[in-house]
Amino acid sequence: MSTDTMHRFTAPAGHGRLTPTRVLHSEWVKLRTLRSTFFTLLAAAVAMTGMGPLFSALTASHWSEMSVAERASVNPTALSLIGFFLSQLAVGVMGVLVVSGEYSTGMIRATFSAVPRRLPVLWAKATVYAAVTWGLMTAMSLTAFLAGQALMSSTGAGASLSDPGVTRAVLGTGLYLTVVGLLSVAVGTLTRNTAGGITAVFGLLLVLPELVKALPSSWSDRIGPYLPSNAGHALAVLQSDPHILAPWTGFTVFCLYAAVALGGAAVALKRRDA
Repeated sequence: MSTDTMHRFTAPAGHGRLTPTRVLHSEWVKLRTLRSTFFTLLAAAVAMTGMGPLFSALTASHWSEMSVAERASVNPTALSLIGFFLSQLAVGVMGVLVVSGEYSTGMIRATFSAVPRRLPVLWAKATVYAAVTWGLMTAMSLTAFLAGQALMSSTGAGASLSDPGVTRAVLGTGLYLTVVGLLSVAVGTLTRNTAGGITAVFGLLLVLPELVKALPSSWSDRIGPYLPSNAGHALAVLQSDPHILAPWTGFTVFCLYAAVALGGAAVALKRRDA
């Protein structure tokens, strides 16, 4: 990437003093003009709106062959939102790239030349990416839910947004993925390396819960609910479970993880060279 292009991305809009609005605008320009943003978030959207309806359609097509116990175990809301599992991977990858991509190209030097205090850059990146993720993934969660329930309508077992907890689960999926994005931005800032950041995010969200499951149940039942992904996704779970935190309690715990990670990223950003 040329110096002129980097200057165009990082220089404040117009002339005059640097303001938070101009830093936000600069980060928005960078995010929306990167091809990786389009393809990665497209993958997140396709996963969310594709997997849920697909599983709902398969369940509906086999409904007549299912036993009473099998039908009773079907959760139509969770079924239509099952795409969140793959979507979180794409959201996490993009969150790391928001920061690590600039380090890999050297563009971060131009960014910090334009914003010497550095921390406004981190807050702007986190704010812009969180806003984009929340808007996109909330819309995709709602789309997946409505499509899934339409496909399940023939079974008579579909859910409605007016049912207890359903709206919370649908909107909570978007909120969960938003905090995944914030956590990934923090990890990308701490590692400054794309491969390392993605590995850390995947390990934290996907591998760690599986490792804890391998512990004796007396340990895993106590530790598991407080792991980042388990705590955060409690907001999108309808069925009560003694081994899952209450919805908003779990989401608060997940937000605390993201806040601590962003705090650590802020300290590291101030102390390290670009």
